[in-house]
Amino acid sequence: MSVIEKKLKDRSGSKCELCGNEHDLLVYNVAPNSIESLEQSILACKTCIGQIENPETTDANHWHCLSDSMWSEHLPVQIVSWRMLTRLKKNDLLDMMYLDEESLEWAKATGEGEDEDGKIIHKDSNGNILQDGDSVVLIKDLDVKGANFTAKRGAAVHNIKLVWDNAEQIEGRVEGQHIVILTQYVKKTK
Repeated sequence: MSVIEKKLKDRSGSKCELCGNEHDLLVYNVAPNSIESLEQSILACKTCIGQIENPETTDANHWHCLSDSMWSEHLPVQIVSWRMLTRLKKNDLLDMMYLDEESLEWAKATGEGEDEDGKIIHKDSNGNILQDGDSVVLIKDLDVKGANFTAKRGAAVHNIKLVWDNAEQIEGRVEGQHIVILTQYVKKTK
């Protein structure tokens, strides 16, 4: 168990900070942050995380818990609650929530609640939609600036991260180096 996981379990009483479930708990880093920390992570169950990351699986009945979690004293819990309330279009609860300008910017960083026209969507060279955690293959040799190597065509990049404010960039590891890759040079693998 990591130090952060222990602190989050202490903070939450070993319960999901969203729904209160006591089983299958994981540390969830609140996007766009990718580093585990007490200030940027929550303890959540697999059910909540699965629905947060896959909007098409969202079960509105599961999220009745938001009327409690939205009042959490911990900002990352408030951010996720805001995002899910926005996704579920629970405007009555959203109207009661207050986030300062910086926190609201964080809450909106993933594009949750934006019209489809304004939402940033990452697509590979074939027009397939990319999501965090996908695997891609490079379709062209790429010179990596500052690393003095060439990422070869056909190299697999697993567990990519989307650059939330730029639809043309993703992050991933190639030859042990963490790099930013343009989406036009990748192809999603099944």
